Amino acid sequence: MKRLNRYSYIAIIVSVVVAILIHFPEIIALFLSSEIQTFFPDITVGDVVSEVVYTFLSLSLIFALNIIIFKFNLLMASVTWRRIMLSFIFSFFLSSILSKCFILLHEHLDIPAIDSARHYILHPLRDFIIACVATGTCYMLYLLRRQQAITMEVQQLRLENIRNQYEALKHQLNPHMFFNSLNTLQALVREDSQRAQSYIQELSKVLRYTLEVGDLHNTNLRSEMEFTQAYIYLLKVRYEENLAFDIDIDDKFLECRLPNISVQVLVENAVKHNEISSRRNFTISIRTDDNGNLCVSNPIQLKRFPVISGGIGLSNLSKRYELLFHRDITIMRKDNIFTVKLPLVKL
Repeated sequence: MKRLNRYSYIAIIVSVVVAILIHFPEIIALFLSSEIQTFFPDITVGDVVSEVVYTFLSLSLIFALNIIIFKFNLLMASVTWRRIMLSFIFSFFLSSILSKCFILLHEHLDIPAIDSARHYILHPLRDFIIACVATGTCYMLYLLRRQQAITMEVQQLRLENIRNQYEALKHQLNPHMFFNSLNTLQALVREDSQRAQSYIQELSKVLRYTLEVGDLHNTNLRSEMEFTQAYIYLLKVRYEENLAFDIDIDDKFLECRLPNISVQVLVENAVKHNEISSRRNFTISIRTDDNGNLCVSNPIQLKRFPVISGGIGLSNLSKRYELLFHRDITIMRKDNIFTVKLPLVKL
């Protein structure tokens, strides 16, 4: 129904414009003095208005019949050159018939019209112009609707492709965190049952968050940091005083968006690749900067025996940013400090 209304509006506008342009010489003649009205002598305003209105009604009827007969409004219809030529021939002869009907109405019912031999001579040319306009407009509207349909289909396919890519990326997330957490929990159960209960509570928060955001592609910084704090508790139980965190988040960025579980990925990546011991303490900094980035930094103190990694964590995070926000993360190594900047997106 919406497409039909849009077609009707365009058909009416085109019909009005063409009706005025076709009779533009007669309209101009109305403003000339009677002495220089050589082409259309003795014409009146009523004659010109009647001609314009009849041309408008004729064009509107031709548009409607073209849609009904030649199915220009159906996207599935095959609009070939044969159909276009048939539409043109049909429009031309229908316009000719309607012109003759108007002349008969003028002669027998005194409908106002321009009585001029030159005017009648121009009728075939006007019929040709009307046929060109009607067929051309119908075909252009068909192409426009077809292009819009193709664009919408491409957009839907693109969104589906992005959704599939994102799901594939989520399944690449390393379960390393959960294995380490279970190992730590096993040790706590034997050594300190009270701490084990606290550890289970924080672990449940982490697991709950990962389940709750399972169908969400992004979250706000507030929720992400609440999850990160629970994950940090798990790490501090494991590494005790050897691992520290320096967190400074500006409240004005708390509602900004970022991919879910992105901060945890960076923290886990830092812990995974660097030595954390009583001999070499380790501090991870999580801060917001004035440019709207969340900066996660750590000193570079790689383990003696490097962990074999395919670089999935950072690559995954970069791809998720590209898919969700068309932005990218920034990775920096300077003065023995490794920093990843995550753009915080305001929606």
